[in-house]
Amino acid sequence: MSKQILVPNIGDFSDVEVIEILVAPGDTVKAEDSLISVESDKASMEIPSPEAGTVKELKVKVGDKVSEGSLILLLEPSAGGATAAAPTGTVKAAPGRHARSIVTARRDKAGRARRGRYAPRHHRQRR
Repeated sequence: MSKQILVPNIGDFSDVEVIEILVAPGDTVKAEDSLISVESDKASMEIPSPEAGTVKELKVKVGDKVSEGSLILLLEPSAGGATAAAPTGTVKAAPGRHARSIVTARRDKAGRARRGRYAPRHHRQRR
C-alpha cells in the first residue's frame, strides 16, 4: 500500500516554488534522503523523506507551488519500515558556572575541593 508523502512544516512559508526534483519513480530512498528542493524569496531548502521505501509516483513538477500539507509523491514503504527518528526535544544544556567550577576545582591530598577561586561556590571562603 502506497503512502502519501506531504510537505512537512517549513516555517512561515507558503506557496514556495519547487526548483528541483531529486528522485524519480522507481528510485529507492532511505529515511531522511532529500526528495525535492523548494525555494522562497528568503531561502531554499530540501524536503526529506520521512521513511525508507520506493517512489511510486511523483505528484509535483518543477515550477509548482507547494505549501505545508501539499502532496509530493506516493511512496511504497520498504519491508524494514525504517522511519526517520523524531527529535526528542531534550537538549543537554551547557554546564553553568557552578557545574564548571566543580569540574575545575583544585583538590587537596584528601580529594576535597580546595577553598578559593576554583572551588564550588558552597566551598568558597567567606570574606
